[in-house]
Amino acid sequence: MADSTESRTAPPFDTAAGDSPPQDAYLQKRTLRRGSAGPLLLTGLGVAYVVSGDFSGWNNGLAQGGFGGLAIAALLMGVMYTCLVFALAELASILPTAGGGYGFARRALGTWGGFLTGTAILIEYVLAPAAISIFIGDYVESLGLFGLTSSWPVYLACFVVFIGIHLWGVGEALRFSLAVTAVAVAAVVVFAFGALSDFHVSALNDIPADASAFGSSSWLPFGVLGIWAAFPFGMWFFLGVEGVPLAAEETRDPARTLPKAMAAAMGILLLLALVTFVAATGARGSAAIQSVGDPLVQALQPHGKPTTVSRIVNYAGLAGLVASFFSLIFAGSRQLFALSRAGYLPRFLSLTSRRKAPYLALLVPGALGFALAAATGDGARMLNIAVFGATISYALMSLSHIVLRRREPRLPRPYRTPGGVLTSSTAFVLACSALVATFLVDKQAAFIALVVYGVALAYFALYSRHRLVAAAPEEEFAALAEAEAELERD
Repeated sequence: MADSTESRTAPPFDTAAGDSPPQDAYLQKRTLRRGSAGPLLLTGLGVAYVVSGDFSGWNNGLAQGGFGGLAIAALLMGVMYTCLVFALAELASILPTAGGGYGFARRALGTWGGFLTGTAILIEYVLAPAAISIFIGDYVESLGLFGLTSSWPVYLACFVVFIGIHLWGVGEALRFSLAVTAVAVAAVVVFAFGALSDFHVSALNDIPADASAFGSSSWLPFGVLGIWAAFPFGMWFFLGVEGVPLAAEETRDPARTLPKAMAAAMGILLLLALVTFVAATGARGSAAIQSVGDPLVQALQPHGKPTTVSRIVNYAGLAGLVASFFSLIFAGSRQLFALSRAGYLPRFLSLTSRRKAPYLALLVPGALGFALAAATGDGARMLNIAVFGATISYALMSLSHIVLRRREPRLPRPYRTPGGVLTSSTAFVLACSALVATFLVDKQAAFIALVVYGVALAYFALYSRHRLVAAAPEEEFAALAEAEAELERD
């Protein structure tokens, strides 16, 4: 996928239009606040991306694979994310910039690979907050808060208030995210104690087996294919944790801090996934929670009557949704900022405010997300589209690790992935499998994602690839590799 040296030769400004200020002036208007995040805030960010998935969504995988099918799918997706996180930790220590996955793929796979990866990440981080705002609205309405009978004011309030906090500053935003995430994690612990006190092994596999499905049994009621169909729902326990490297330019000592924070966040998420999945299905039964919107709450209400613990978990579920919504807005803005700064997308989107916040990269996706939420109200469909984009990015980022290990073995690596290429290869194979599985769950969502992808690629092919900004950190890093390769050939 490597291509010509477009990013090296393309000017950072449209010289045909007479626009030629110096490169340092261009980058000064596109600077993030450095040193704002340490290990604790980054670990909290990694958990915040994902924690809402513990409260809802994953249980729909029971309708696809039953307890055994979803258990195997969640295990395989846990392996995929763990391998991916280790691979990304190495890549982030090599290139700690806001570009994240785009920057890694840009060096390994060229401009086309960088754009394909960055666009896939954007699809995930623009659609997921819109979907979660819908879930927040449903929660607020079901809890009877504020006397609302329509959810669109909640969508609007989410985007206005939480984008406002991001505009205030990254340090303030990450501290807010950590506080809300702590509430959500504490609620999962409370839930676990309440649910495990009523745990029954027989409740795990109470979905009737489909005799027509190949390999069906009480543990795999929908057969072997059910395992594959449950992949996207197994991902919900971990979806988003890969976004931690997007905070690299705002991190203290990123080469050391990012790998530690990513590993810590992944460890916490694996534990939360195990406790949530087993406790919820064992307390109420897989059949009872396979299609409800609040599986943890329902698991604590065997007779349908609210209890003190179920009320606590219900309100805390709202905190989990807020934490993920808030952190995903951060991730999407940083990916959009980096792609815009390098010229892949319109450059004005990377401008930063006096408080060093990428205000347009926050406001534009926010406006788009609100419009999608208010117009469709279909959070499940938007999450499926986000999952489709995510799996593409996972495959490309894993491939980037493999390519750089093979092609540039002497590249300085402050952190090295345990297992090396075997680890990233495992992530690559599982990501490709998960990508195919999205077609088993929601073909229309996959088709919509492909259309969006096609439009973006047309823009890149016809316009932006000829106007890349050579001074952008990710482009300079790739250009350096190309220059070194030319010297070696000479």
